[in-house]
Amino acid sequence: MIPFPKKPPSENRPTYYAPPTPSPFNEKTARDAVEKPVIRGRAYVVDGDTVVIRKTQIRLFGVDAPEMNHPYGKKAKWALVKLCKGQEVKAEVTDVDAHGRTVAKCYLPDGRDLSAEMVKLGLAIDWPKFSDGVYKPLEVPDVRKKLWLADARQKGRMHIWDKYDAKQKERQENA
Repeated sequence: MIPFPKKPPSENRPTYYAPPTPSPFNEKTARDAVEKPVIRGRAYVVDGDTVVIRKTQIRLFGVDAPEMNHPYGKKAKWALVKLCKGQEVKAEVTDVDAHGRTVAKCYLPDGRDLSAEMVKLGLAIDWPKFSDGVYKPLEVPDVRKKLWLADARQKGRMHIWDKYDAKQKERQENA
């Protein structure tokens, strides 16, 4: 057996360096520690502001479109279908909403933002509480009158929804 050469005692000890002193927190340069996930794939359209990509239900960031049973609801859905059809959608996850849905900024391959496109079409409105008003300049004139139920939801006037639903139910019963 061949003996290993012995090292001088100073070479046997590991060298330790003091860690660098962290710089103070700067809110302007701070970034999220974790990168937000990105989901890519074909989008199945649920309604005017909701899609499903790779089995994940995704709410479009910062906008509100009419529900399917509200005026312009079906039109909003089919406009979003037309935008997404045959294309891979990129969803950059931003949050999870109160209903457990993933919220994401969704983009077409050419870079168009689906939220912005729906607002420009007059089939969704900016929701400043969540978007900081980024889509407001894209709203078509009088769109809030046209999408009055979505506007009422944003303003917390859910009693208007209740009245609308009651009238719809009454019409169905009398038909």
